[in-house]
Amino acid sequence: MARVTVEDCIDKVENRFELVLLASHRARLISQGSSITIDRDNDKNPVVALREIADETLSPDDLKEDLIHSLQKHVEVDEPEPDPASLLAAGGTASASGDEEEDQPEAVTFDQMSEEELLAGIEGLVPPEKSDDY
Repeated sequence: MARVTVEDCIDKVENRFELVLLASHRARLISQGSSITIDRDNDKNPVVALREIADETLSPDDLKEDLIHSLQKHVEVDEPEPDPASLLAAGGTASASGDEEEDQPEAVTFDQMSEEELLAGIEGLVPPEKSDDY
């Protein structure tokens, strides 16, 4: 295959926008040192990525999962839920003893400040030093 066109890849990835995302992600992986699955033939990384998709040497679904994983900033870890039997055992000992205390929310307190104290605090603040960065 001398040239790679979108038509060569569109039957593997139907959405052109998704094709561009996958190929650009794969080209970045190649530039970071990932091994390529086809002969380079003096092609640049985006062309190699498109050729890999067109030749089906890489699964588009695997590329999509890898792209999603690379864009995630916070990965939730599914922690196992506590066993209901252990919860009943822990909660059952308190109720069986008769010393059960009602769960009362703690009172929230706020520090009170007079207007004069607030103004004195504001006047005591030092303005930030100016720098050339701004």
